[in-house]
Amino acid sequence: MPDKPAFDPLPADPRLEMTLRPALLDQFVGQLRIKERLDVLIGAAKQRDDSLEHLLFCGPPGLGKTSLAHIVAKAMGANITTTSGPVIEKAGDLAGLLTTLQKGDVLFIDEIHRLNKNIEEYLYPAMEDFRLDIIIDQGPNARSVRLNLPRFTLIGATTRAGMISAPLRSRFGLVNRLDYYPAEDLQKVIIRSARLLELDILPEAAFEIARRSRGTPRIANNLLRWVRDYVLVRSTPPVTVATADAALTMLEIDQDGLDEMDKRLLEALIHKFDGGPVGLNSLAVSVGEESGTLEEVHEPYLIMEGFLKRTPQGRVAAKRAYEKLGLKPTGSQQQLF
Repeated sequence: MPDKPAFDPLPADPRLEMTLRPALLDQFVGQLRIKERLDVLIGAAKQRDDSLEHLLFCGPPGLGKTSLAHIVAKAMGANITTTSGPVIEKAGDLAGLLTTLQKGDVLFIDEIHRLNKNIEEYLYPAMEDFRLDIIIDQGPNARSVRLNLPRFTLIGATTRAGMISAPLRSRFGLVNRLDYYPAEDLQKVIIRSARLLELDILPEAAFEIARRSRGTPRIANNLLRWVRDYVLVRSTPPVTVATADAALTMLEIDQDGLDEMDKRLLEALIHKFDGGPVGLNSLAVSVGEESGTLEEVHEPYLIMEGFLKRTPQGRVAAKRAYEKLGLKPTGSQQQLF
């Protein structure tokens, strides 16, 4: 009978399928200022034996907004009910969620900026006075019914903080902006996730994955899963820098964390539009992608890393974009640098 392989491709251990999200504030890597604020808020609420203030988490996708919401609920010993803005279509949907909450429970609304404006009006008294006024019937038979609610905590998460109305924003006791992670923090995230996945990885290999993860823990974990699968088929543990590089190269993710679409965008901007400025819609058509995808998925990282600029006239290739493609600025673009 052959020896059992060091890494079973179909393990029975359910931890490999469990979420990689941290369960405690101490396990959450990075975002130190936010963690300190939450630690103070949670400690004070416990001492007062009161529910936590309403919280709003803002920032790009994949930085840990949902994880923090669950961590806060667990730290308070409260149940958490999860929903999203587009799902709540009418007042009855909101009433159904709020009336099932117990004292101290957490209601987490993801993508809260997509909440219907009419529903938002019902949310104001619920957040401030813990009551819900619902209109029943229409016309002469219409009447208002007031529902008293237990003291609960609303946690909202949004990737578009600017789309949240001022009245709603002002009702949150604390607004937290999550930033992209440095590679050193992502390395810690990857090492922790690799331990949960029972994947043997060298620290320098974890850093190689981290610096190509676009500053985002969700992407780092997705790449780690891909590297794990690559090791199962093409290599053997432990994961080395060479193994990680080969696995990520197969995904066409380069040393700077740019994928195929990022490079196509920069090439189109430079070759087709002479480095810009060019409108977002024209740029999207040239690469065959939706303008919303370019704006929300690709542009933030390219701008953060200095490959792209947004100007009132349109998108412009930065000097680093030319260097990335091995080109030199010409004509009017050369004067910008």
